[in-house]
Amino acid sequence: MTNSNNFNITPSSDGFGATLRGILLNGELSTAQVTTVIDALNQYGVVSFPDQDFTPSSLENFSRRLGKFGDDPYVQSMEGFEHVIEVRRDPTETAPIFGSLWHSDWSFQKVPPSITALYSVEIPPRGGDTLFADHRRAFESLSPKLKQFLTSLEGVHSAGPAYSDTVGLFSKDDDTRSMKILVSPDADNFVTHPVVRRHSPSGRDALYVNHVYTTAIKDLSRDESDVILKFLFSHCTREEFTYRHVWQPNTLLLWDNRCVSHYAEGGYEGYSRLLYRTTIAGEVPVASEGL
Repeated sequence: MTNSNNFNITPSSDGFGATLRGILLNGELSTAQVTTVIDALNQYGVVSFPDQDFTPSSLENFSRRLGKFGDDPYVQSMEGFEHVIEVRRDPTETAPIFGSLWHSDWSFQKVPPSITALYSVEIPPRGGDTLFADHRRAFESLSPKLKQFLTSLEGVHSAGPAYSDTVGLFSKDDDTRSMKILVSPDADNFVTHPVVRRHSPSGRDALYVNHVYTTAIKDLSRDESDVILKFLFSHCTREEFTYRHVWQPNTLLLWDNRCVSHYAEGGYEGYSRLLYRTTIAGEVPVASEGL
């Protein structure tokens, strides 16, 4: 455990994920304290802050200290809070769980978000964990030859598999979903990003593909693309690269979408679950500089 600007920082044993305690984030934070938060996130990828006390308004205010807000398409924000999404599931819902496949938030955007903030308001007595995968260590574990090959590739990303109004997962929702999902024909558009992107704050490279939004690899045949992506999806989410967050109420979780993917588990049927979410704008993904 280390102490920095009144935070007690406890990293996970493998260096992926950390817990920071010792200060409330909804008050007046010094520039040095905000820098400590961002530095911890850059280093550990996922950072938990237990025993916090946020309202939608104070979460917006804190999030502004991390950077400009990102654009959250396809999900309606809370009334009166443009940048806050309620990640809500009511006890009687039968629609698919929001976020229940491995993904990196909004990687289909030309400028995907850097940070996601998620604050727990109501947590069920069982289930509902969130799993995270470390795409930096996943890349670093590969052989030099494979790393070299992957750095030459670009992935195709699209919101279509989730938010298309014709074939997207959420277009098939029943009327029990409590979140307002905005399916659209625009979701079928696509962008390309490097398969290996440089995580500029740490200077480390990360695999930038995910199960939901990465639909192909540019300039490869469908069979070639499918084989490579299947391997990468499986490799990134191997147990040694993952961290399981077990939620408690009043916890803020931050993660870095530039080098982390995540997955929302179920297992809490019959219970309510409510969290507030914001996203922070990122930058156009830059390819690895190579080996």
